[in-house]
Amino acid sequence: MKFSSTTTFLAFLATCFSLSKAQDAVSSLELKDTVIQSTSTTPTTAGSDTQSTGDPHFRTWNNEHFKFHGQCDLVMTKVKNFANKEIDLDIHLRTNMVRNWSYVKAVAIRIGNDILEVEGSAAKEDGEDKRHYHINSEYRGPLTHVGSYPVTISPRNNKYTIDLDKDYPGQKIEIKTFKEFVGIKIIGGTEQSFGNAVGIMGDFFQTGNTYARDGSTVLHDFNELGLEWQVLPSDGKLFHEMARPQFPDLCYLPEDPRGERARRLAESHQITEEAAEAACAGLGDEFDRYGCIFDILAIQDTVFVFDDIIH
Repeated sequence: MKFSSTTTFLAFLATCFSLSKAQDAVSSLELKDTVIQSTSTTPTTAGSDTQSTGDPHFRTWNNEHFKFHGQCDLVMTKVKNFANKEIDLDIHLRTNMVRNWSYVKAVAIRIGNDILEVEGSAAKEDGEDKRHYHINSEYRGPLTHVGSYPVTISPRNNKYTIDLDKDYPGQKIEIKTFKEFVGIKIIGGTEQSFGNAVGIMGDFFQTGNTYARDGSTVLHDFNELGLEWQVLPSDGKLFHEMARPQFPDLCYLPEDPRGERARRLAESHQITEEAAEAACAGLGDEFDRYGCIFDILAIQDTVFVFDDIIH
């Protein structure tokens, strides 16, 4: 594997550390209220992507970037009458908090009567041992389709692709794992496929706003948005096992790590925010660059195994 520059290599490293090695640094990391906004205020109506990365950072349908570091099950997106087939498409995320920071530990997708769950693993595994999924509650059950849409698993056993092409050419849902982290991305969504989507990713077609469940109240505080889209009993049970908290218990939120503890951390940092920004500058996508900066600040002096990076 070749890298065009030291900056590109460092940016690559930022995606390749396990959660277990980052926990101590993350425990006292200052969680800023920064929200990266799209440079465009015009809602996208065709060819949109939306995603949640494992750390978790979110990108809405309107290309607005934010983070939510609570712990609970979240409604990423929900589409009624998907593909005009009188079936629903639901995507739920399960986050897990480590002190003042959380990550997406599992994703569940329901299309019609089928539910695919994917989770990460801290263990060092090879081959098909990396596959940690349930299909209709069966661990590593036969996996060919979700709903009527074909599913493939990558040769590296770390990416699951649901191909929506038969109804929506070029569109797909990708789930990717790295150690404990799970990320999900909807690629190429259009008004026809996701035009009536609701959830933490916001409104697709009309405004791009991040709405509350009432469909009219716009939420600008992203802790409030996360709490609003905590999975309710009416959203259905997608994960085969329950995990705390479940409504009516609300999402666990991190305590504010600012103040003296954050000041001490800033004084002791060997890698500054400016250095992290420089290391990640080679990443063209703003969302990826933002996540890269956060990860470098969290990891700090963690030693990595090169074999883990290239495999």
